[in-house]
Amino acid sequence: MKNAFIHTHPFEVFLHPDTEKIIVGTLPPPRFSTKELKPNDVNFCYGSKDNLLWLALNQIYNLNLEFENTQDAITQRKEFLIEHRIGICDIVHSCERIKIDASDIGMQNVVLRNLIGFIEEYKHIHTIIFTGGGSKNGPEYFLKQQLKTHQLKLNLLENEDVRTHTFTLDNREIITYSLISPSNAANRFIGSNKEFKEKRAQNPNYTTFDFRVKQYEKIFKK
Repeated sequence: MKNAFIHTHPFEVFLHPDTEKIIVGTLPPPRFSTKELKPNDVNFCYGSKDNLLWLALNQIYNLNLEFENTQDAITQRKEFLIEHRIGICDIVHSCERIKIDASDIGMQNVVLRNLIGFIEEYKHIHTIIFTGGGSKNGPEYFLKQQLKTHQLKLNLLENEDVRTHTFTLDNREIITYSLISPSNAANRFIGSNKEFKEKRAQNPNYTTFDFRVKQYEKIFKK
């Protein structure tokens, strides 16, 4: 693609022998690949100062995380993941972009990581937590593509509260949850949610972040 920006994932997958749950997204913002971080970015997966995942986990688990570009901040996150048997395995290796931004829909000529291979290799994985819904170029969308090449598919269990699927691989049942995106871009979607509107009517101080924390806690602490 002429004059396209080649957006390559800057981080290796973070998996360890005891990993049971994996967080699966697509790509961090391009500045993490070009090493042009902003103040308060953390140079690790989901480390953008605008990404709400670590802020939510910080509240759910009372972690007292640092939110600045230090090695201590990175170490805190890695130690949390290991302690709670959580891995991070974003599904996109690279893509091309005409517009240099972090949108999933703007990705073209996408090269995927072999997520199925990682699940086969790490035998304790039983849960996939997608950082986004089922829209085109999202992590769930790409996993469906990979499963199809193995003559497998996602089987829908729930689509009301948290979109939930299962599939079977090597005689292991894997369950997937598609969370509301930790990007602020999803705030409009949350604002239209019936449950959010009801809670906001009861408490005007109730925020989209509060809504995320409730959903994330339900899934991460299962």
